[in-house]
Amino acid sequence: MPAVLAKAFELTERQFCQISELVKQTCGINLHQGKKELVKARLAKRIRELGLDSFAAYMDYVRRDAGGTEFTAMLDALSTNLTHFFRESSHFEYLAREFLPSIVAAAPRRGRRLRVWSAGCSSGEEPYSVAITLREHLPRPEGWDVRVLASDISTRMLATAREGVYPAERLQDVPGSVRSRYFECLAARPVRRYRVAEPLRRMITFARINLMEPWPMSGPFDVIFCRNVMIYFDKPTQERLIHRYWDVLTGGGVLFLGHSESLAGVAHRFRYVRPTVYRKA
Repeated sequence: MPAVLAKAFELTERQFCQISELVKQTCGINLHQGKKELVKARLAKRIRELGLDSFAAYMDYVRRDAGGTEFTAMLDALSTNLTHFFRESSHFEYLAREFLPSIVAAAPRRGRRLRVWSAGCSSGEEPYSVAITLREHLPRPEGWDVRVLASDISTRMLATAREGVYPAERLQDVPGSVRSRYFECLAARPVRRYRVAEPLRRMITFARINLMEPWPMSGPFDVIFCRNVMIYFDKPTQERLIHRYWDVLTGGGVLFLGHSESLAGVAHRFRYVRPTVYRKA
């Protein structure tokens, strides 16, 4: 008996523009024309899950959802979440070899307090990588007041991050000695899976934060990771966000961007340190 093909839904130009405008106004993400097929494919799956029969019916459903639950689900479906532990390793090397020694040297004056924000933390590999770096390179880390805020707009990704369980392939860049200290093997078959150790989990607070809305915290942060997030924003949105990051960073604080991002063409007050690394002078 032949397989039943899933129904194909038509996404009109007008509907795509409505979705793009709604997403842009709410969270700053710029869904340009090249994203139309991606939007169509990902939301068609959501439409089938809801038992609806068209994009028009789906947009009506989103608008009628007074609590915003379906809009959050829509953002989850549209989010691209590709990451692994110690991705863009040069940032963690800079943190360990250059930034943390300066913080340790200043401790008698500024105290042993350290705050890091992973903005756009996706499924959690980034903040856990930060926490490992801090524990490995701070002298007597138990004597420091260290907290990592990990935020994302996707509730689905935050749920994965809080659980802290990952397949072995996500840990491919984690040295064996580090893996043995900070992860426990949950299962060897059919897929080897690891759970982040409790000491790391206690260092991190996960929260859903829309970068375009008022933030529930005022800082100050010593380090902000905002990597591979601003590529989804237009230049005016990037500029507003960069000014807000400046306001919540301490003097001498560091901002890390993604490998394909820079502040070129964006008015800012940061001092360029090296590609994708900026410091508040």
